[in-house]
Amino acid sequence: MALKRLVGPLGTDGPTVDTVLGPGPVLPGGTLAGEVRLGGGDADCDIERVALELVARVGAGAGAEDGTGGGAGAGAGEGGGQVVFERFAVCGGFRLGAGEERTVPFEVVLPWETPVTEVYGREVGVSLGLRTELAVAGAGDGGGLDRLDVTPRPVQEAILEAFGQLGFGFRSADLEPGRIGGTGQQLPFRQELELTPSAAYAHAVREIELTFLAAPAAMEVVLEADKRGGRLSPDDDTLIRFTVPHSHGSVAHQDWTVVVGGWVRELVEHRESYGPDAAYGHDRSASGTGPGPV
Repeated sequence: MALKRLVGPLGTDGPTVDTVLGPGPVLPGGTLAGEVRLGGGDADCDIERVALELVARVGAGAGAEDGTGGGAGAGAGEGGGQVVFERFAVCGGFRLGAGEERTVPFEVVLPWETPVTEVYGREVGVSLGLRTELAVAGAGDGGGLDRLDVTPRPVQEAILEAFGQLGFGFRSADLEPGRIGGTGQQLPFRQELELTPSAAYAHAVREIELTFLAAPAAMEVVLEADKRGGRLSPDDDTLIRFTVPHSHGSVAHQDWTVVVGGWVRELVEHRESYGPDAAYGHDRSASGTGPGPV
């Protein structure tokens, strides 16, 4: 267990709060477990609530810092800002005695669309933070942010590995505000993983953007390609999506190199045949036999 000090004293002699998380990264849609440790100050006080917030830095410069930047709940415009995308109540409604030490365990489930911050232990440049909020007798302290590490689910990892086997390279990752039309996206932002093309597609595209939109039963995989040689803009992109299950059997027994290779060919061919305006709403699913109509 790694000690994570999130909030300092509330006032000169007020209570303190520390949050302890389990070791290692967590999964999107997975359980984040830990405990909140409260320490009483010089006088008794009434604790109205203890809560946890998940915070993402969204927009320009989203990966520049680990959980620092604009204020909590700030807009995710071009200048970037912090967005609280989930909030959990831990406890509240009790008196903390002077000098008293109290520990409150918690288990919370992360949103399925929680962005990943690392792949195979390598940071991708996306900042997520966990904030502990302590409200004492009507006066709240939002506390500081501490880093939250999230690793891909098995199917996400398999798809990323397949792109690597096909010769695609990782360029960057960011969190972009807004929703992708025609998808089941829940959060007000999405993660884009930018991949450089393999030699086989370098003549056709400058980059491919990969977005995972996970849900309990399955996950949408959104692929977007820009025109080769031109400046990336919404009018120049082609977007298609595929649906894949989370089930272990489907992940373990799928030849993901073949499946992902088919996705990329379809993406490039679709843009060349129909143009960017026909891309949205173009949906496929992946089963044990590869991509096919929904």
